[in-house]
Amino acid sequence: MGQKAPGKSHREGISLLELAEMFPNEDAAREWFESWHWPDGEVACMRCGSLNAYRVKSGKPMPYRCRDCRKYFSLKTNTAMEASNLPLRKWAYAIYLEITSLKGVSSMKLHRDLRIAQSSAWFMLHRIREGLAAEQARLFSGPVEVDETYVGGLEKNKHAKDKLNAGRGPDRRQNGRAAPYRPWQATGPRNAPDGALRAPGRRLCGLWRALPAPALRG
Repeated sequence: MGQKAPGKSHREGISLLELAEMFPNEDAAREWFESWHWPDGEVACMRCGSLNAYRVKSGKPMPYRCRDCRKYFSLKTNTAMEASNLPLRKWAYAIYLEITSLKGVSSMKLHRDLRIAQSSAWFMLHRIREGLAAEQARLFSGPVEVDETYVGGLEKNKHAKDKLNAGRGPDRRQNGRAAPYRPWQATGPRNAPDGALRAPGRRLCGLWRALPAPALRG
């Protein structure tokens, strides 16, 4: 029987074995991060950006120092890895595991795979996601599609103090009692002209049109 083609979860990129070859030790990880920060090989300050920086032979208190701002810095300074004592090699593996997992990776799995404390794994994942958020945030362009959602939850699943005790009827505002939230829905077909938006429920449509462009990020 022939081999099946990759499924929807397939992503192009390096394999785990290739990653192990890229980062066999801490020195290899340090060289890779240096080449990422300074492609031309010239050390630049991670604090002020000055090129008047040099390597500290002893590596203490940090591997690099800037002559302009007179501060020490490392490859982790002003990055998601700052204030972390974990090796660069483990950061590289954590970043790989997080971005190649279709649904992300849990702190417990990272704790087992990297042999680090669960609290350290939790810290790493939050830092990695925070760093990726800046790359993922971008303005929408062209027609935008919006799906529907329901806000409020089922009454039978709520605590007694949180139940709305609403009456019958579509609006459920009898005797002045509060009503549960209704679904918000709106759709914009991909091939629709810019600005076109059909909304069976006008609440979301009004919210959408009221938002300024900088707020519409994805």
